[in-house]
Amino acid sequence: MNQQTSQQAPPWYLGRLAGFDLETTGIDVESDRIVTACVVQCGGKYPTQSTTWLANPGVEIPEGAARVHGITTEQARAEGQPAGEVVQQVAAALVETVLSGIPVVAMNAAFDLTMLDREARRHRIYPPAERIGTELRVVDPFVLDKHVDPYRPGRRTLTDLCRHYQVPLDAAHSADADALAACRVAWRIASTHGEIGTASIDDLHALQVGWAREQAESLAEYFRNTPGKEQRADGVRGDWPLIPQPRTESR
Repeated sequence: MNQQTSQQAPPWYLGRLAGFDLETTGIDVESDRIVTACVVQCGGKYPTQSTTWLANPGVEIPEGAARVHGITTEQARAEGQPAGEVVQQVAAALVETVLSGIPVVAMNAAFDLTMLDREARRHRIYPPAERIGTELRVVDPFVLDKHVDPYRPGRRTLTDLCRHYQVPLDAAHSADADALAACRVAWRIASTHGEIGTASIDDLHALQVGWAREQAESLAEYFRNTPGKEQRADGVRGDWPLIPQPRTESR
């Protein structure tokens, strides 16, 4: 009889996590551009390692976006790397992280991962999601929070979640601060909600696909039934963690 006993793997949130965040020229994943990016590895009893990038997006940064993340067109042109170089480096860092078995933590992941995908295609870089394939595992604090506490009133921005879960956020809307804060919020949710914390990372990823779809359907229904907001229902997407590229009609 084999006397060797297998040790149960520790919960995913006690291992290494990779926070990922982008700050951009706007919120349209099909046309806006990356301005700053961060991939930060933390947890797992190892030192935190953070890499950040500042890009010259090649287009004007609207004043509204600059007020959010603090990067003006002039600063991006003077200090930023060419956009294609940044996209290539961010994509490579994310691919390396995922293929090493580390889950990606991203607040509203469908935005950041889709934005990176479209930027990669724009600059003729092999899209990271296609390089990663089925190895991608994502933890999205936005999806998790809406699942565990669906009826809490108020907004659910990262700043709001940090306040609710008592996570420090000293420089909101800087990519490095947001990436690290997203990891901490995910840790808080997982450590206090057994359904989240005890799930394997494979199962949790699959569950979030369904939860994100259900949440989107609920939001679209709300818009359809709210006078003055009906047209917003058509823009709600339930794809997660990546919005598929729009099909181009052949002639």
